[in-house]
Amino acid sequence: MTFEIEGILHKIFDVESKSASFQTREFVITTEGTYPQFVKFQLTQDKCGIIDTCQEGEKIKVSFDLRGREWQGKYFTNLNAWKVDKAANVAQTFQAAASSAPMTPPVFEENTDFGSGLPADFDDLPF
Repeated sequence: MTFEIEGILHKIFDVESKSASFQTREFVITTEGTYPQFVKFQLTQDKCGIIDTCQEGEKIKVSFDLRGREWQGKYFTNLNAWKVDKAANVAQTFQAAASSAPMTPPVFEENTDFGSGLPADFDDLPF
């Protein structure tokens, strides 16, 4: 299952070599809203370099998968990022979608009586 989230790039960590053939890299974004959250993502193997084009403080969009595993009776969850777009690319996508389908507001007559659909002498009050 794939997820997407937008936020401000807060911190980029260095690449860590876990073994001779496996490397990871982590980064953190902050979400916008009333209660901002610091969300840490993990990049693995050949994906470790996709964050290099971004700078801390930039708005980015992250596409990621949830990964979970059990080890010695403990459970771990990782947010495994596989795509990172800068805000400029995100904005261009939204602009393209908006320009391709212009929306016009609905037009209503000024004194439209929608009525209640009930007879005028209908009274359903219990008292």
